[in-house]
Amino acid sequence: MKRRAFIVAAAGWGAAAAWGSPVPRRSKARWRERREFFREGVASGDPDSNSVLFWTRYSGSPAGKSARLTLEVAEDELFERVTASAPVTVSPAADWTCRVLVGNLKPSRVYWYRFSDPDGNGSRIGRTMTAPNEGDPRTVNFAFVSCQDVNEGKLNAYRRMIYEDERAPAAEQLDFVLHLGDFIYEVVEYPDEVKTRFDRTIYEVTRFADEHSHKVGNFHIPLTLDGYRSVYKGYLADPDLQDARARWPFVAIWDNHEFSWQGWQSTVKAGKFEVPGQTVKVAANQAWFEFLPARVSPPSGSLEHFGPPAVKNVPIDKFDSDGLGLEPNNLTAINSLKGYRAYRYGRHLDLLITDQHSYRSANCFSDPSLAKLGGDEFIGMSPESLMQILDGGRAHNGGNPPAEVSFNDARIPNPQRNAPPQTILGATQKAWFKDKLKSSTATWKIWANSEGALDERADPHNLPPGLTKESWPKDAGYATTGSGFDYGTAYSERAEIYNVVRDAKITGFAIVSGDRHSFWAGYATAELPPGKFEPVGLSFVGASLTSPGPMEANEHTLPKDAPLRSLFLADRQGQEKPDWTFNMLLKHGVRSCLEYAKSFDLQRARSLSNPDLAPHLEFIDLGGHGYATVRLSADEMRTDFVCIPRPITRSEKPDGGPIKYRVSHQAKLWRKGEKPVLTQRVLEGNADLCV
Repeated sequence: MKRRAFIVAAAGWGAAAAWGSPVPRRSKARWRERREFFREGVASGDPDSNSVLFWTRYSGSPAGKSARLTLEVAEDELFERVTASAPVTVSPAADWTCRVLVGNLKPSRVYWYRFSDPDGNGSRIGRTMTAPNEGDPRTVNFAFVSCQDVNEGKLNAYRRMIYEDERAPAAEQLDFVLHLGDFIYEVVEYPDEVKTRFDRTIYEVTRFADEHSHKVGNFHIPLTLDGYRSVYKGYLADPDLQDARARWPFVAIWDNHEFSWQGWQSTVKAGKFEVPGQTVKVAANQAWFEFLPARVSPPSGSLEHFGPPAVKNVPIDKFDSDGLGLEPNNLTAINSLKGYRAYRYGRHLDLLITDQHSYRSANCFSDPSLAKLGGDEFIGMSPESLMQILDGGRAHNGGNPPAEVSFNDARIPNPQRNAPPQTILGATQKAWFKDKLKSSTATWKIWANSEGALDERADPHNLPPGLTKESWPKDAGYATTGSGFDYGTAYSERAEIYNVVRDAKITGFAIVSGDRHSFWAGYATAELPPGKFEPVGLSFVGASLTSPGPMEANEHTLPKDAPLRSLFLADRQGQEKPDWTFNMLLKHGVRSCLEYAKSFDLQRARSLSNPDLAPHLEFIDLGGHGYATVRLSADEMRTDFVCIPRPITRSEKPDGGPIKYRVSHQAKLWRKGEKPVLTQRVLEGNADLCV
C-alpha cells in the first residue's frame, strides 16, 4: 500500500497513522518506564503483512485536558533501531485511549513498541508481529480464547500461555491471539453484596452510579458509556491480561457480554429485565472500539474519537423477513460498529470473523408458552424435533410447519408458526460470509465464530422405564441439552452454510469458537443420525479462561435426589467431588452414564455407547478451563486444548500453575469429495471422561 492510501485507510479505521522508515534510527526519546501513567497497559491488534494497530490509555492528563504522546516502534528491544515514531493525541472524547496504525513495516517480523509523554514518562514495552505475505508458505500458529470473567476468577491461563511461548522454538511461537468474545462481562457483582458464587470468590471490578445502571438479582449492569468504560478499566487492571496484550497482537470480536447477557440487536435483556437499548448498544460499541485495537470503522471517520450517532431508546415492533428490526434507531445502533471482517495470514489462513449478536433474530426458543409442555424431570432436555420446528419457523417442513407442538399429552399452538427462520448472522452478513468462503484461496478457511456450532444432544429414549415419573415421548427421539441461542440449534442457517461448503467443494473448512465454557472437538455436519451424517469440515470450541462452566453449576445446583442426576454427576463414595458424567451423556449416551455411575468401570460404560448419538464428537469436557492453540501448515491442522484447574485464585507460580491435561487433535487436509478425519492424542494429564 502506498503512503497516501495508507493514511486514508487509517482514518477510516479511526486511527492516527505513521509510516515506517526504511532506515531505522536510534531512539531520541527520554522514555523511562512509569506504568502508573499507563495503568491499562499497551496492546496491538489486527496485524497484516506491513502494518499493525497500536493502543494505549494515558492516565497522566489533568482532568478534562488532552495530552500529546509519542509512539515508537522498533526492530529491537533496546530501541536502537526505531523504524517509526509518531505523535498521537489522547483526549476525554475517547477516555484518553489512542489507536495508531503504523505502516511500511516488514512482513513476518517481531517489533517492539512503547509510548511516552512529553516529560518522558513511558509505558511498558510491548511486543507484536506482522503477518506474512499472502503467498508465504510458513506455518501459522495462533491461540483462541474467550470468556474471561475476572469478577469470578483469575487469568492463570494467560500466564501459562506466556510461559510456554517464551520457551518455545521461534517457529512454534504464537503469531497472534484470537479473542472470541466476552472480553468483559457487563454483569458485575459487588463483593460486599455477594461473597461467593459456586466455587468462586467475588473480586472487585467496578462500581456503577445507580442512575446509570440497573440491578438484576446480584448483578449490576451498565446502561451508559461511562459504565462500560469502567468495566474495561477494571478488567485491564488484571496483570496477566496486561501481560498477554503486551506480548501478542490480539484479533478480537465481541460475544454477548460486551453488550448484554441475553440481548440481541439493540435490545437489552437480563432475565426478566428487557428494554429497548439503542443508546446502550451504541455505548457498548464505543467502549469496545476505544479499548480493543481492531480494524473496524467508527461512525465519525475521525482519528480522535468514535463519534456516537444520536439514537433514542424506542420499542422495536416491525421486522423484515429475516427478523431484522426496522425501527430506525435500532438500525443506526447496530450499524454503529461493524465487527465482521476477513483476515489473511500467509498462504495458509483466511480467518473469517463474524458477529453473532448485532443482526440476529429474536430467541425462537424463549416463548413463555413452551413452559406448559412440561418435561422438567429431564433437566434441560428438549426434543430435537421440537427445537428444529421452532428454529425453522414458517419455513419448516418445506413451508408447512405444524400448527401445534407437543410433549406427551401436553399441546400448545406452535409459537413460531408465522415467524421467519432463526438467523444468527442476518441476511447481509451471511451473504458476505458465504462469498468470502467461496472466494478464499487459502489452504485453511477458519470461521472465527464466538458461539459453538456442535450439536448438544442426548438419547433419553433409551432410559429404562420407571426412572422418571413421566416417560420421554415415544415419537420424540433424541433430545437437545443446550438452551438454544447458538449454532448448536441454528439448524436451518447452519445447514445453509455447510451446504455452501459442500456444493462449492471447499476443503480446509474449520470453525473455532467459544462461549460454552467447555472444550469440544468434532465435525461440522448439517445432520446427525437418523439423518445423513456428512461432515464438511472440523469444529472446535475453546473452554473459558475463567468463567464458570456447566459442571461447576451442576455441582452446586443439581439436587442429590434428582432421578437423572447420574446422567450429569456420578457420586463416588469417599470422593469429595463427583465424576462428570455429563460429558459421557453427550458423547456415549444414557446407558453408558448409568453403567458408569453404578460400576465406575469406564471400559464397561463405553461398551454400551450409542454409536448414532454423537458421531460428530471426538472430545468434550464440560468442566474445562484454559485455552486452545492452532497450528496450520500446507497439509495439516493441529488444535491443542490446554486445560488448567478451576482458576479460583491467582497462581503464585510463574507458569500459571499446573495443567490438568493437554490434548492434541490433528487432521490432514482432505481432498475435494473426501471427508475430514480427526485423530487425537492425550499428551499430558488425564482426559478419560472426555473421550
